[in-house]
Amino acid sequence: MPRMIRFILTRLATGFAIGCAVGFLVWQNGSWSSGASAQAPDSYIAQGLFIYLFASTIGMGYLATALLLEAE
Repeated sequence: MPRMIRFILTRLATGFAIGCAVGFLVWQNGSWSSGASAQAPDSYIAQGLFIYLFASTIGMGYLATALLLEAE
């Protein structure tokens, strides 16, 4: 596998993993004003989308930062 592709996949996967952990912690420790329980079985889809939101955002940010710092 070429070095650039390995670099991109490694940084993107690392950022995605960090984002998953942050999203999970925010979901578990968040305070919801609507009174909806974060543990309700019907909220699994919402929890998955919430965690994916954090993971994709932090993953792309981690990759962009790594590319910026590596280019110099």
